[in-house]
Amino acid sequence: MSEIENWSPQRVFEALNAGEIVLIDVRTPAEYIMEHVEGALLMPMPFFRADALPTQDGKRIVLHCGSGKRSGKVGQDAMASGITPLAHMEGGFGAWKSAGLPHVGTDLATGAPKRMGGA
Repeated sequence: MSEIENWSPQRVFEALNAGEIVLIDVRTPAEYIMEHVEGALLMPMPFFRADALPTQDGKRIVLHCGSGKRSGKVGQDAMASGITPLAHMEGGFGAWKSAGLPHVGTDLATGAPKRMGGA
């Protein structure tokens, strides 16, 4: 069986901006609501279905979670179901934020969504 590809947050950022990937967040809905990568689709790990993933005709699927553990596990399960090639973001959303990449967070004063990070 093929190995899941490990992509750096910077590579994911560049590919997402270029329209080359579908980024799927496997964290919980609560985690996603508080902060997420703009444009990422949500498919929480407990409800993840490999057969519901979009096709990779023209766009690679990249998974991510908070640290890389859940997306790695989900990715291995998806690959075992025949979804290949498949990638996940190394270090997860924590690494994305540490790299200073832009994301949607929550303005704690108002509770409203707010764009955060660089670029």
